[in-house]
Amino acid sequence: RKTAFGSVGRRIPHRILHVINQDGESLGNMHRAEALKLMDQHGLKLVLLQENAEPPVYRLMTGQQIHEEQLRRAEKKKASPKSGIYIKELSFSSAIAKNDLETKTKQIAEWIEKKYHVKVTVRQAK
Repeated sequence: RKTAFGSVGRRIPHRILHVINQDGESLGNMHRAEALKLMDQHGLKLVLLQENAEPPVYRLMTGQQIHEEQLRRAEKKKASPKSGIYIKELSFSSAIAKNDLETKTKQIAEWIEKKYHVKVTVRQAK
């Protein structure tokens, strides 16, 4: 399960944490109470960076730093190629009106530009 990047607040399930300050310098391992005290003293927020590490790595960040990191991750996710092949299917009757046919061909062209696989089915009119 992937959680959103952001402040963990005061809910820290781990007793011992590895803390990094807002400048990226390691402050070493400390108890969560010490980390919360440090967070309050400097008016910063704790953000979980690596949960699988032993001990888990948390970083003290400002709200602005958290926002910038969220934007950076969103851009990276948007830029990464999407996995899987998307298939779009469109069906219509052979007695389709001219305007409807033009609309559907425009839709097909948009899907092809987006690199979708398009399946078109034409049914015989009764």
